[in-house]
Amino acid sequence: QVKLVDSGGGSVQAGSSLRLTCTASGLDYEPVSVAWFRQSPGNERAGVAAIDTEGNIRYLDSVQGRFTTTLDNAGNTCYLQMNILKPEDAGIYYCAAAYGRFHRQLWGIANRWDFWGQGTQVTVSP
Repeated sequence: QVKLVDSGGGSVQAGSSLRLTCTASGLDYEPVSVAWFRQSPGNERAGVAAIDTEGNIRYLDSVQGRFTTTLDNAGNTCYLQMNILKPEDAGIYYCAAAYGRFHRQLWGIANRWDFWGQGTQVTVSP
């Protein structure tokens, strides 16, 4: 049984940094892909970053250069380092996982992912 636990959210001021952590258990084989999604009020859950155990990485354009995702321990721990946070980065962040490599164009669509964490809130004040 696969379980994802995400943590690290908080309330910060614009320009600050946060690091989110996704800890997975039960992922038994590779390759594995992990993604970070964000959901803000009134909006659908949208992909922010994706990474797989073969080293492929994608970012949402608006976070490119500010956010960095890394993956270790055969896909069991994933981090999202978020720097120079903006108010529009606020929302509930979820980690998601799936076996195999993520789709290069469709990775940001939530129903492409099989396993989900419970979410962690990120609040960014101006």
